[in-house]
Amino acid sequence: MVVWLYDFFCAHSVAAGEGSRGLMLRALLAGLGLLLAALAAGTPTINWLRSRFIEPIKSASHKLDELHRAKQSTPTMGGLFLIAGVVIAVLALADAQNRYVLLGLAVTLGLAMLGAIDDLIKLRTTSAGLGWRAKLSGQLAVALPAAICLAKWRSESSLWLAIPWLTLVIVGSSNAVNITDGLDGLAAGCLLLATLATSCAIFAQADPANAELIVVAAATIGGLLGFLWFNRHPARVFMGNVGSLPLGGLLGVLAAATGQELLLIVSGGVFVAEAASVLLQIGAFRWFHKRIFRCAPLHHHFEFLGWTERRVVARFWGAAALCAVCAVAIVSFGSRHRVAQSGDAQVVARSERAIEVHVAKPVLRR
Repeated sequence: MVVWLYDFFCAHSVAAGEGSRGLMLRALLAGLGLLLAALAAGTPTINWLRSRFIEPIKSASHKLDELHRAKQSTPTMGGLFLIAGVVIAVLALADAQNRYVLLGLAVTLGLAMLGAIDDLIKLRTTSAGLGWRAKLSGQLAVALPAAICLAKWRSESSLWLAIPWLTLVIVGSSNAVNITDGLDGLAAGCLLLATLATSCAIFAQADPANAELIVVAAATIGGLLGFLWFNRHPARVFMGNVGSLPLGGLLGVLAAATGQELLLIVSGGVFVAEAASVLLQIGAFRWFHKRIFRCAPLHHHFEFLGWTERRVVARFWGAAALCAVCAVAIVSFGSRHRVAQSGDAQVVARSERAIEVHVAKPVLRR
């Protein structure tokens, strides 16, 4: 997959010209810089979080609480520093005047604030956090203005259809990543792969209007790589809702800003499956008083079947990698098809000009 991605970016860099090389350099600096910063600052940051924010084990399942009892002393809200790093890297290396970059930052910060409130309620009270109505209302308050902007910028012919759809993409992506964040490294690893596939789609599109989002995606990838070093099993820190909600929402913005919402279903296939398992479980229990899964989301179902946490995460990472490869393959095929069509059009144009010259010569001789 690494060789494939290398060939993909090299091919499109040549096709896009010199301007894309400067963009890729800034993206590389953003990703690599944030990765090194996360590795360097990780341990002192975790120590600071441990003195203030310890993850409480609260769920509706006694068995699940017992399975995760060892995580009781693990610090949470690590996403606070992850989001801060992404924002700083983007402001430093991306075009801060680009409207798509500003929109991505606005959605990220808005959902981070919502996630922080949710985490603090969970940490400081006996409640399990914000209720689903309050959380959904907060997500809609952030996503709806963003969807309106995106629909207008994309010049959608039917705003009243585009706005609800784009709102659903952002809110759904935010919730799906949040739901997946239940095991060590699970959400971060799957999000890393989905963001990588989405960045390929942005680069292949070669649209100057939203190309700066590559820097945003690269910063996110670098931050997630650094975070995974400390979040992999056994996790030394958790992301918390302050990280999962905004990063999921940002993934939705990256896809919606480039018209790749349907591709997100492929690249984020694990998130789709996790969210679907919750909806199916709720629907089956409410309407038929039966459970489809032993526990939802889906990763807990496999835990209840006796799988170790490492095994569940490894299998889900494998599925996420397969989804990302499929998404990149779709992007690559579509891009090659567009290039072939463009090349055919250029050949036809050159042929037509040659015919015109050939026909005109006798006229000029007369």
